[in-house]
Amino acid sequence: MTTTTPPVHDRAAPTRPAASAPAVARRLAALGRAELILLVRNRTAIVVALLVPLVMIFAIRSSLEQIDLGGTGLTIAGATLTGGIGMVLVQVVYMNLVSAYVARREELVLKRLRTGEISDREILTGTALPSVALALAQCVLLVVAGALAFDLSAPHRPDLLVAGLLLGFLLMSALAAATAVVTRTVQTSQLTTLPLYFVSLFGSGLFVPLEVFPDRLASVFELLPMTGVMTLVRHGWLGGVESGDLVTAGVTALAWTAFGVFAVQRWFRWDPRG
Repeated sequence: MTTTTPPVHDRAAPTRPAASAPAVARRLAALGRAELILLVRNRTAIVVALLVPLVMIFAIRSSLEQIDLGGTGLTIAGATLTGGIGMVLVQVVYMNLVSAYVARREELVLKRLRTGEISDREILTGTALPSVALALAQCVLLVVAGALAFDLSAPHRPDLLVAGLLLGFLLMSALAAATAVVTRTVQTSQLTTLPLYFVSLFGSGLFVPLEVFPDRLASVFELLPMTGVMTLVRHGWLGGVESGDLVTAGVTALAWTAFGVFAVQRWFRWDPRG
């Protein structure tokens, strides 16, 4: 009499010896190139990544023209372009990566990669590299456009601007992997990404600066995932934020990033959910 062993899902990755930095870099570069090829072949993803943020920037500007920014220390151009950076982070990194992680999981790509030398962290990082690189290029273009076409000054604190962008890339990548946990198919990713998208859009200063909200409501919005990143980006480029607000922004962004990383380590699924 024979017995069958039930399949084991999402088993822990096999223990691997520590790899050297050059070996890790080579593996990440190879995985990033492969993911970039897949991204370029996906016309829908390219359109969303390149055109939708541009369209949304015009929508941000239109909404700001209906708002009295007096007393906020912001101009329409400054608020529009910093909001545009937030839009790039949410749409190009977060929303695009949720679809990518789910697609690779359902196609068994992630599971096959785990059988090789590459670590789980490298798999997730390599998958995110093309989206992050594309978002970085768009953010640089926005800063250049602000200086050349909208007469904005050079970044007030480049160190804070860079820190905000790096935190944004890490936060959106971590939350994308966490959102993939509850996303069954690429199609349903259009629904599972909406809560964070709309919360960030209207509560983290992308469309409407927090300064125009009542103080009590603004204090609640400061706790949202993208708000800390937006505060660092806005102050790094335009200035005008108090040091206490910067500390709160940094702590909030780091806390949400830590939560995202914990959620991925605890619940990320490598086997198809279908």
